[in-house]
Amino acid sequence: VPYGRQVAWSNRHFLLRAVKYLAGKGIGQFIDLGPGIPVQPYVHEVAQKIVPNARIAYIDNDPIATSHNRSLLASHNGHVLAMHGDIRSPCDILLDEQLGGFIDFTRPVGVLFVAVLHFLTGQDDPYRTVKVFRDHVPSGSYVAISHITSEGTRPYVISTVQEAYTGASAPVVFRSRHEIEALLAGFELVAPGLVEVSDWRSSHRGSAHPPALRFLAGVGRKV
Repeated sequence: VPYGRQVAWSNRHFLLRAVKYLAGKGIGQFIDLGPGIPVQPYVHEVAQKIVPNARIAYIDNDPIATSHNRSLLASHNGHVLAMHGDIRSPCDILLDEQLGGFIDFTRPVGVLFVAVLHFLTGQDDPYRTVKVFRDHVPSGSYVAISHITSEGTRPYVISTVQEAYTGASAPVVFRSRHEIEALLAGFELVAPGLVEVSDWRSSHRGSAHPPALRFLAGVGRKV
């Protein structure tokens, strides 16, 4: 997949910019869903540079990733939590006593769905997953989403990526811009809206020639 590595790094940099933005808006607690095994700089490091006592919950459905997260991140003075959870069962995550004792849901939360919702099929209902989190957090909370899109992505790239995930624990689902926008329903989009992942509040101007694999990203605020 041409520029696949570049696109992956662009997505990672979007995550870090989004966390900086939310921390700059006073968000002091985050839920990072489907982070996998984290790479530096970690989300909590970025947030805590702006909000020193920020709390970050890393939640993943892969027990190996969760085990790594616990060993890597558990020594951060109670400000970092690594727990097992599956976003296909959002209520189970939100009703977990461990999360409830860590995140104060009376205060705004930053919920991160970065490069994870495209692993949910229509049957898994990613729209319900986002809605459950949206309804659970208070006004002033934010959600950050990035998602691969079928619009502008070359057909052979789509088939190559889908084939690569045939034997994985979850397939990969390309969605249209309209379908990705619908994931942000109920949130007030932060400027510049839903854009190429490399262009979201970036000082780097996007290429005149979009990558073969396109990623869209956006941040929304619950009013």
